[in-house]
Amino acid sequence: MSALAFLCLAAAVVDGDTLRCQNIEDANGRVRLARIDTPERGEAGFKEAKRALENLIQGREVRCELVDANPWEPGFQERGKYGRPVARCWAGGDDLGEAQLRNGFAKEWP
Repeated sequence: MSALAFLCLAAAVVDGDTLRCQNIEDANGRVRLARIDTPERGEAGFKEAKRALENLIQGREVRCELVDANPWEPGFQERGKYGRPVARCWAGGDDLGEAQLRNGFAKEWP
């Protein structure tokens, strides 16, 4: 990925903090929402966090902007430790990460 801002086309939810964008070729199309953490598959709250993110993006255009994946390392880290781009994303005016935090489906990371 080279552009800092991009549209996430045909967005689908992987889990409460990860989207899959049909137009992203890298990392199997997965984009990690920045600065939040939600339960992983098999953990309590996983289904609820995933459903909440699905409701946030349903029928809306999703815009994203890359952020520094690890601000504690020198230089701009475009990808997180699993090779996914890390971004702040918005749908219908809602910051998806902030909405997940505000609604109790995520905690701040780190």
